[in-house]
Amino acid sequence: MAELAWLIPILPLASFVFISLAGQTVKGDGDRVGVAAVGASLILSILVFVDVLDGARVSADFAWAFFGGTQLRLGYQVDPLTATMLVVVTLISFLVHVYSLGYMHGDVRYKRYYAILSLFTASMLGLVLADNLLFLFAFWELIGLCSFLLIGHWYEKRDVGFAALKAFLTTRVGDIGMLVGIMLVFFHARSFQFDAIAEVIASGQWVGPALAAAAVLLFAGAVGKSAQFPLHVWLPDAMAGPTSVSALIHAATLVAAGVYLVARSYAVFSAAPEALATVAWVGGITALFAASIALVMEDIKKVLAYSTVSQLGFMMVGLGVGGFTAGVFHLVTHAVFKALLFLASGSVIHGVDTQNMHEMGGLRKKMPVTFWTWAIGSAALAGIYPLAGFWSKDEILLSVYEGQHTALFWILVIAATLTAFYITRATLLTFFGEPRDRRRYEHAHESPATMTVPLVILAALAVVLGFANSPYSGYWFARFVYFDHPHVPEAAGFVLFWATASWVVGVGLAVLVYGFGLISRRAVIDNLRPVWVLLKNKYYFDELYYLVFVRGTVALARIVGWFDRVVVDGVVNLAGYGTAKLSRATGEFDRDVIDGAVNGIAALFKAGGAVLRRLQTGYVQSYVLALFLTVVVGLLVFAIG
Repeated sequence: MAELAWLIPILPLASFVFISLAGQTVKGDGDRVGVAAVGASLILSILVFVDVLDGARVSADFAWAFFGGTQLRLGYQVDPLTATMLVVVTLISFLVHVYSLGYMHGDVRYKRYYAILSLFTASMLGLVLADNLLFLFAFWELIGLCSFLLIGHWYEKRDVGFAALKAFLTTRVGDIGMLVGIMLVFFHARSFQFDAIAEVIASGQWVGPALAAAAVLLFAGAVGKSAQFPLHVWLPDAMAGPTSVSALIHAATLVAAGVYLVARSYAVFSAAPEALATVAWVGGITALFAASIALVMEDIKKVLAYSTVSQLGFMMVGLGVGGFTAGVFHLVTHAVFKALLFLASGSVIHGVDTQNMHEMGGLRKKMPVTFWTWAIGSAALAGIYPLAGFWSKDEILLSVYEGQHTALFWILVIAATLTAFYITRATLLTFFGEPRDRRRYEHAHESPATMTVPLVILAALAVVLGFANSPYSGYWFARFVYFDHPHVPEAAGFVLFWATASWVVGVGLAVLVYGFGLISRRAVIDNLRPVWVLLKNKYYFDELYYLVFVRGTVALARIVGWFDRVVVDGVVNLAGYGTAKLSRATGEFDRDVIDGAVNGIAALFKAGGAVLRRLQTGYVQSYVLALFLTVVVGLLVFAIG
């Protein structure tokens, strides 16, 4: 079945075409077509995965272009990393498609939503299958376009339109660096193919600063797409889009693409220690930075958004310290439990019609399925044994510890503690205590089955998925997905202690503050007000970027305008009569020759249109007669010839 992997992105692509052109002709504006197409891709992905488990490896390409003696080829490849990502992407996408049947029901742009959702899924699957940087970059840009359309789904709202534009422009900054990196790789390796690039590097033909520069430039694209510091600012604002979109884009696809890029290009990164160090430290700073902001967010989706940024930082650290399998495994587990949390938050929002957690409270009684699935996802994110997040987070900490990266280890421990705190805080504010808005509480209700069934499936996966890379399975995942050779970090009691202590301390403090009220939340804020204000304003990064890039661009434009008006016009005026005479001559040439030619062509087409218009009589008899005469003339020409 692995040789049919190319069909996996084709099915949702066909769904996009059908829904766009003929969705209105079928029931539900084509939503069932979208669900069926992605469901078929999921089944095919599972069959491909099973085939790869049996040792199948497939690659196919074709010649696309020739430049002198250089041949550019495009194709796809199927290996364990590809097979794993295909299942993850199609599974999350399928569940989001089903969930959207209830969540987006009655939306004014329902057909458009399902069409773009299908195109987005097809683009991400194409990116995963691509066997070269050029093909990957094409799909990379396409998912950027789709994310812009999905985030801006409710574009009539001013803040939504700005959020979509912010996401699009911010990620383009990283993409410019990535494109330069791709060109640098091609210049030295003379190929875009991942395998060919790896062979050139392994042979020692390409070493030195240029290799490190290429890797860092490629990483720039990952910084943008995976919302790493300092290009993280777009992702929290992207929560303005539908929650179902947030679950897909910010759990398993768009933001995961940056991590996948580093993993797929690991041959380049592993040969450049400076680049790996850059990946690790950017990831570590991002993990701690974003987790600290999530502590004070009131919007339930904003908490999950900053959580996503932080967890992506964990993945980058894993890859940066050489823990290839650990980083990829955390990508897989995070896709499951973060999609679960986003969809559960959507269920809450659907039930109470607000995203502010301070307007919720006591919802566990009104929404039991949503509550229990959220609780499982929260525990997995906090890293509580034996849920999925525990095993993947522990693997990353082990990789950091083995590599003797002491500072990064403690950064991740602190970030993990903050993670346990903010997700417990969100759980307590949303589902426990007395209702803080009685009207919303009375209105609250459990979501329909189309929304709760995906929650239950994801919750079950969050419980069992971690065992795939645990001692109970003989670290099966580490022996399936790896770079160069399988590597299983040895268990360390020191790491296990701090991994456990991080969630115990984080959960415990949150319960004391928001559960029992033994520590006054108001007293904490008053005593740490400068820190609280800094976190509330997200370290003022949005204001800084506005000042530097927006106001700075306006100021530069004014300077250029002044220079043009004062300096350039002054020089022209000083040229005197000769310049004026030349200007008049130029104007006459432009009016008589250039404009005359353009106007003459326009007049010619206008006259031709007037003649042809007379042929459109509106009488069927005239058209039949013209057709008959044309056929007769054609037969005569054929006979004479």
